[in-house]
Amino acid sequence: MTELSSHHVPVNNLRIHYLEAGSGPPVLLIHGFPTSSHLWRNVMPELAKTHRVIAIDLPGYGLSDKPLDVKYDFFFFEEVLEGFVDALGIGETGLAVHDLGGPVGLFWALRHPERVRQLVILNTLLYPETSWAVKLFLIALRTPGVRDYLVSQKGLVASMKFGVVHKGRLNRQALTPYTAPFKDAPARQALIKAGSGLHIKGLAEIAQKLPTLKAPVRIIYAENDRVLPDIAKTMERVKRDLPGAEVTALPNCGHFLQEDEPQRLGELMAEFFNRR
Repeated sequence: MTELSSHHVPVNNLRIHYLEAGSGPPVLLIHGFPTSSHLWRNVMPELAKTHRVIAIDLPGYGLSDKPLDVKYDFFFFEEVLEGFVDALGIGETGLAVHDLGGPVGLFWALRHPERVRQLVILNTLLYPETSWAVKLFLIALRTPGVRDYLVSQKGLVASMKFGVVHKGRLNRQALTPYTAPFKDAPARQALIKAGSGLHIKGLAEIAQKLPTLKAPVRIIYAENDRVLPDIAKTMERVKRDLPGAEVTALPNCGHFLQEDEPQRLGELMAEFFNRR
């Protein structure tokens, strides 16, 4: 098993955490809500055989800073990602996005297309026409009491288990790195802000610009996604916008496919990123 190293780097007056493994052309992995770089731990070793693999903790998540005096909008995350790759000396990178990391990563990539060599899109949302499930999630994050439960230790565990098919794989050892950063109230408040700060106008910009993307694209998604139950329709639309994209649907696999099928996912991503 390839050893992952843990690091922090200063970015725009924030302390950003990331995991890194391997060497070679860089690949940046972006998580979503309510996860972190820990989500990619079992996917990274396969990629690290031929690449420098970097999994970021976005601000508000994981072991990165969780400021309460910022607006967690598309522009904030764009500046963080741009500063992050600069701080790590990365010019052009492969990119993989998941969950809310999809709109965050694509907003940045479409504004800085020279930065992205190849793109992998996993279970995510990219369009302003959101499903009832996304609308319900946003309502929950803005409802006192409900949102407090969602970011509590029990709520985070429930969210992770809701998002997988193979629940037995989420033992205490696997779950603790997801819950530990949110034991105090300010951290939980930051997670609420980070999960609810993306405005629909950013999704509209992504929808408008996505067909202009020149980088090769690989779509890999889990079919049994209870978090984003309209995922098949979303990926059909992405395929229409990016007709050159190759699509693989993974059966018997939930929203957090990095937990359900890390080996298979790592192999598929590695095969794509190894293409020149």
